[in-house]
Amino acid sequence: MIINNGRMFPAEIEMWPAEYVEGLGVVFARFDATTQDSGNVSYGVKAPAGRYFVKTAGDPTDQAPYLDFDGRVALLRNAVRLAEAVPHPLLPELHAVIESPGGPVLVYEWREGEHLGTTREQRDDPATAYQRFRALPAEQILKALDEVFDLHAKLTSAGWVEGDFYDGCLLYDFGARRLTVLDLDTYHFGAYRNEMGRMFGASRFMAPEEYSLGAPIDERTTTFVMARTVFVLLADGTLEREALRGSDAIYAVVQEAVTTRFPSYDAFYQAWLAARQT
Repeated sequence: MIINNGRMFPAEIEMWPAEYVEGLGVVFARFDATTQDSGNVSYGVKAPAGRYFVKTAGDPTDQAPYLDFDGRVALLRNAVRLAEAVPHPLLPELHAVIESPGGPVLVYEWREGEHLGTTREQRDDPATAYQRFRALPAEQILKALDEVFDLHAKLTSAGWVEGDFYDGCLLYDFGARRLTVLDLDTYHFGAYRNEMGRMFGASRFMAPEEYSLGAPIDERTTTFVMARTVFVLLADGTLEREALRGSDAIYAVVQEAVTTRFPSYDAFYQAWLAARQT
């Protein structure tokens, strides 16, 4: 048995994940092909001991997603390695990993909030969580970015490199003013090379090397993507000074990060911290 915070989960089950989840408690949310295209199937479950987010590799016979079942299982195991290596307040706690005939079942704490990711067609709708977040006071957004950058400082220090980070990785609780970062399954341990050409990701956030076959992907890529996050969430996506709701010092840091570029994530992060004190 795996025991975390006084809660007990089996280390292994012989039933399929969906059957186990149904027996765990009341399923109040399901995230499948109707909400995302990864091929994973996840659940919100209310159990006697609390509420959980349970993530699985989905249907082994489902060939529609870009990754087959074995690929989805590999990403879930990658997510486990990251969660174990870098605990952080922005990341939901991983309570248990349960082996099953349908691959690993990951049991996380449930986090309240609204998903900031939205479709291109709805992106300009002021009613979306994405636009409501962007409409918050600048300092409130800056504090959320401070947390995201702190998380990536910890990830970088532990050897992890960004992969497919965008607003769809963010959950925000407007009442509690609490940000959560989700779905870092595609982050890589260690630097690697672009073997795809145009890599997976949202173009609003991606670095040039994520389009270039054979290009190195490393902490400088993480830096670029974090700076682009500022331009997306605190500006209009352009590099124009008048669009950014922040100080000249902050603009100078993020503008450098996406043009001449910093030599390392730490150099960017230290410059960001200094700019936030200006």
